[in-house]
Amino acid sequence: MNEFFPEGVLLNTTANRRRTGTASALAEAAMEGQVVEARAVLCDSDHNLHVELPCMQGVIPREEGAVGIAEGTTRDIALISRVSKPVSFLVTGFDFTEDGRRRAVCSRRAAQEKCRREYIEERRPGDVVEARVTRLESFGAFCDIGCGIPALLPIASMSVSRIAHPADRLCVGMDIYAVITSIEDNRICLSQRELLGTWEENAALFEQGETVAGVVRSVEDYGIFVELTPNLAGLAEPRPGVRVGQHAGVYIKNILAEKMKLKLVLIDSEDCHELPPPLKYFITEGHIDRWVYSPPHCGKVIETIFE
Repeated sequence: MNEFFPEGVLLNTTANRRRTGTASALAEAAMEGQVVEARAVLCDSDHNLHVELPCMQGVIPREEGAVGIAEGTTRDIALISRVSKPVSFLVTGFDFTEDGRRRAVCSRRAAQEKCRREYIEERRPGDVVEARVTRLESFGAFCDIGCGIPALLPIASMSVSRIAHPADRLCVGMDIYAVITSIEDNRICLSQRELLGTWEENAALFEQGETVAGVVRSVEDYGIFVELTPNLAGLAEPRPGVRVGQHAGVYIKNILAEKMKLKLVLIDSEDCHELPPPLKYFITEGHIDRWVYSPPHCGKVIETIFE
């Protein structure tokens, strides 16, 4: 059973409240090497992180703020950016503040090393993991897969349907499922399109003759691609004034499994600025060796093989 989670998941759990609620419980958590969470409230001028525990104050010395800080491979912005956010750590000892109050000495680095050793090093390509989106860039999304350890979800791996920017699919703070595609030199890459269903699984959600909602993903001279689900899009005939990102109502004219195509008729479209909706996953756990998106007997084969 996984005991390591993205930062913020443990914060308000009963177990975390119990472990941090009293000085004796915190000391017990320290002895047993249990990962706990608290919110960082200050990064001082020496870049030590201060955390607010229910029973006492806590401090994470700069070098213990993250893997790579002491070695110079991780920049101090990784510490500064944690202020006001939950952080995972191990309690490594206790000392006293200048005014005589007892204080917990903590290590986020130690929690990350424990997570790598006991969780991430046991993972292999094809394993499904839980993650939390921490940052969006034009090329992909950075995700926390445990104790603040980052992994990259490239934009091309977010869905079969192409998008212009990760913000079309995800938002910071969103909890997602992903599948590991590679682990090399502590660099972890993820994908989620394999978890969002095959062509047939997605097409089964719709029927010919229905009028449904979608999102315009591409406007070409020969037609307009409208996404019905992240792993299913169809083509409608050209129409003036339609723009990428608009929400659209479309009539499903034909569903052609042998050609892996949906023929649509665009009814109407309008601008929309809503956050991305929650994703529907067909797989949320376990391991995948091979995933085939395309239907049987389809001339074009789209697949992923995890090695």
